[in-house]
Amino acid sequence: MQDLHEATAHIRQRIGDFQPEFGIILGTGLGALVQDIAVEFTVPYADIPHFPVSTVESHSGNLLAGTLAGRRVLVMQGRFHYYEGYTMPQVVFPVRVMKLLGIQKLFVSNASGGLNPDYDYSDLMLIDDHINLQPTNPLVGPNLDALGPRFPDMLEPYDHALLALAEAAAQELGFADKVRRGVYASLPGPMLETPAEYRYLRTIGADAVGMSTVPEVIAAVHLGLPVLAISVITDLCSPGKIKRVAIADILRVAAAAEPRLTALLKAVLAKV
Repeated sequence: MQDLHEATAHIRQRIGDFQPEFGIILGTGLGALVQDIAVEFTVPYADIPHFPVSTVESHSGNLLAGTLAGRRVLVMQGRFHYYEGYTMPQVVFPVRVMKLLGIQKLFVSNASGGLNPDYDYSDLMLIDDHINLQPTNPLVGPNLDALGPRFPDMLEPYDHALLALAEAAAQELGFADKVRRGVYASLPGPMLETPAEYRYLRTIGADAVGMSTVPEVIAAVHLGLPVLAISVITDLCSPGKIKRVAIADILRVAAAAEPRLTALLKAVLAKV
């Protein structure tokens, strides 16, 4: 808690009386959303006490404070992953700091592989449930009672009202055919999965797979934060569609989907 308060105090000193309403975590290849934000303050992660530093390509490593669709937002321009060598408490440290700074809801994006055979490149999947296959989670160890209960309930990790708003917004924006709703499986990475692992994940009920998001969502649920999370399908992982994938391919597909993701997030923010 002391580390959290020190990080929060540093950011508060930098952003003054700016009062954020929403937190946004930008995933791999999805950083262009910041072009639509009226940024008032930029705080590099490296300047914040106890904050991890992004090491992954396309994760810029800044905390931005500004306005998007008329709402005050804190935006993580780059996230942290367990495979980078960080502990789970480090991975979710920024979520807890954003809560202490006053956010009321959390929006999360990621790039993921599509396991559902009906999915296509650049589809947006609204996550309505998840399967946690990470080796541990951020709530292991002594509970921080100031943040949340020892045994948080995970019946509704993704807020039903926000999901409904997102589906309505996609319909109004004219790309409902590119928006799905499904289950996200989170694995530690950093390697992509084998064909047998893809088949296993599909068998146990996953529609998409990635290496992030679930730790942050667990921390958010613990904090009592409603969550909307969206996966951008950047590669296809169902039988007959699997191809070798390079990070450049993922970034290219994510960039193609980004205008829809940005429009969707802005529309949801305007409706909340």
